[in-house]
Amino acid sequence: MSTTRRPKLGQHFLISDRYRLRVSQGLPIHAGDLVIEIGPGRGAMTGLIAERAGQVVAIELDGSLVEHLKAQFGANRRIKIVQGDILELDIADVCRHHGVERAFVFGNLPYYITSPILHRLLEFEQHLGGMAFVVQREVALRIAAKPGSRDYGYLSVLAQACTCPRVVFDIPPGAFTPPPAVFSALVTFEMRGMPPAADERRAFLEFVKLGFAHRRKKLSNNLAGTYSAAGVREALRGLGLGEGVRAEELTVDELGKLFEVLRRHRR
Repeated sequence: MSTTRRPKLGQHFLISDRYRLRVSQGLPIHAGDLVIEIGPGRGAMTGLIAERAGQVVAIELDGSLVEHLKAQFGANRRIKIVQGDILELDIADVCRHHGVERAFVFGNLPYYITSPILHRLLEFEQHLGGMAFVVQREVALRIAAKPGSRDYGYLSVLAQACTCPRVVFDIPPGAFTPPPAVFSALVTFEMRGMPPAADERRAFLEFVKLGFAHRRKKLSNNLAGTYSAAGVREALRGLGLGEGVRAEELTVDELGKLFEVLRRHRR
């Protein structure tokens, strides 16, 4: 894996003992589970997770933090420290190496990298037993938002197409160092079931991006350059949807059904 450091890691380390324990207890993990920890930083959560799981593979990009983690946990046989980039990690290979079918993934994620990490992880959906992340509260609300709400958008659909996300509790800025400007939240992700093929997933997400490209526009207008107008009207009618509907009004399942119908009407 590449170990090139990103220009800005945006790390806020969780230092509150109270919230460290609450986060650990809020993770739906069990004895024997393999947990992949993203960006363990100074190891605030690593040891607590190892107490509840069978094995922790902690992926850290920052070389200086890797040395700190190895010094701290080197004697713990249940913890493996790996210097690398989660965006390049092959989760299927990690599972095979540890003799398990699925891993649970946890991380305290900077705002700017949340969406790319979700994209990468969900490519390995069949190897995920679940996920949980500490993210900015605003991002957590977007991930778990319902159709028709202000927060519902592409990130909501990305997460909810494969998982059932739930905001568990908020974490105040003072629980971190340096303290962020906003509240954070713990979000858990229960996997929904059988994943679609990779090509189908990518095509569906491109469709969703089109649908949400201009939130104030009707869905039919956003899709007009890619799908025939007649095909869009016919598909909407067939699903019992009005021609003036917007993407943010549709559930993930409705967007999926519309995508399937429109595949044969693509320009």
